[in-house]
Amino acid sequence: MTLTEGWPEAPEPLPSPVVDNHCHLDHRIRGGLLIGVEEALARAAAVGVTRIVQVGCDLESSRWAVNTATAHPSVVAAVALHPNDAARLDDLDSALAEIDRLAADPVVRAVGETGLDYFRTGTDGRPAQQRSFREHIAIAKRHDRTLVIHDRDAHDDVLAVIDEVGAPDRWVMHCFSGDADFARACVERGAHLSFAGTVTFKNAQNLRDALQVTPLERILVETDAPFLTPTPHRGKPNASFLVPLTVRFMAGELGVDLTDLCRAIDANTDAAFGGSWPQFQG
Repeated sequence: MTLTEGWPEAPEPLPSPVVDNHCHLDHRIRGGLLIGVEEALARAAAVGVTRIVQVGCDLESSRWAVNTATAHPSVVAAVALHPNDAARLDDLDSALAEIDRLAADPVVRAVGETGLDYFRTGTDGRPAQQRSFREHIAIAKRHDRTLVIHDRDAHDDVLAVIDEVGAPDRWVMHCFSGDADFARACVERGAHLSFAGTVTFKNAQNLRDALQVTPLERILVETDAPFLTPTPHRGKPNASFLVPLTVRFMAGELGVDLTDLCRAIDANTDAAFGGSWPQFQG
């Protein structure tokens, strides 16, 4: 499959490799627009994004993540039930059991994205979300996997659950969406904070404030592709090859050398996801 009309042009390559620590290579958007896995990995590597974490949101996508990571050494998998999916399931226990089974596979580095989402799920669905979140935390601990948290309009309850049951040794706030105070609260509890293209949006000063107070050794970068495309391509489809736009923006906001930030993000990803894995070789 070749890159089709509608995708942004590739940005200037980064001076040192980084990892897209949250990507959905399997998601189709806008009438089926999708980059094939081989092309997605090659285009990302060409601009310095040499490794990817493929994230599952339900049983189908979690199985897909495991299969894709098995076939592509530069990809590792995360498996989970998205909180909105967890709230809709008729048999949550069976689905959680399957996530537990998948999490045992050695290509799986993380359990996620799990967490709480009060934006799309009403109060009736929150008990199921919270139960699922607690069970995912237990699965992450059982298999020594990183916990990847989805948090939308649920900051206080996410921290309440973490404080109640205790976080795994490694956990990531995916697509960090809070302010500086919330960033400090997460970092104090041991989290890595992952910044997506949203940090470049004009109306996201809270994210830039959060970035400023996050220690360099806790900063990660992600796309959440095909969503959350960074400026200046907001509204177009996102992919891992656009990570350099976000990294360059973050370096400017922090006033740090771009190479130093790239190296920090790469090392931070290894720390957050339990060690290194191979870079894309083509």
